[in-house]
Amino acid sequence: MAEPKSYLKKKRILAVDDEEDILETIVDILEESSVDTARDYKSASRKIKENRYDLAVLDIMGVNGLKLLEEAVERGIPSVMLTAHAINPETLMSSIDKGAIAYLPKEKLSELDELLGKILSAHEKGEPPWKLLFDLLGEYFDQRFGADWKKKDKEFWMEFNRDYHVGKGIRERLMHDERILGKGI
Repeated sequence: MAEPKSYLKKKRILAVDDEEDILETIVDILEESSVDTARDYKSASRKIKENRYDLAVLDIMGVNGLKLLEEAVERGIPSVMLTAHAINPETLMSSIDKGAIAYLPKEKLSELDELLGKILSAHEKGEPPWKLLFDLLGEYFDQRFGADWKKKDKEFWMEFNRDYHVGKGIRERLMHDERILGKGI
């Protein structure tokens, strides 16, 4: 686990969750990072608009996390959805569409530093973080959602699988990425 921890060292991260104990756990786990926290939509939205972050970790329920995801993407902040109650294929697909770089179950909170380190590293290197996520947690999703969970939304997943880089979420992030916009692409 040392590699991902060192990758997150000194990264500025916004963690948003309505549960204080979850935020405290995130702060403890990401001790090598500078973690800013928010417990509600309004304060999280203000922080997204007023600050620069290397990463946002957003709960879905209780804080309007999907709306915060849209705001973070607009500001060019890579965002990871972290959820317990909203863990289902629909919010996973919505997170992809809205530009999240990953979707993590709170059940994996003890591995957060390792997962975030790998995912953020892949994202910053231009490697597909979703491919990495499904390599790491594909079995978890299959067990949680059922072995054939992608069949219900076959068209979505066929398009998604053509190329992990290309999709509405990726295009949305790229439209707000100053590194790309500055090149006239």
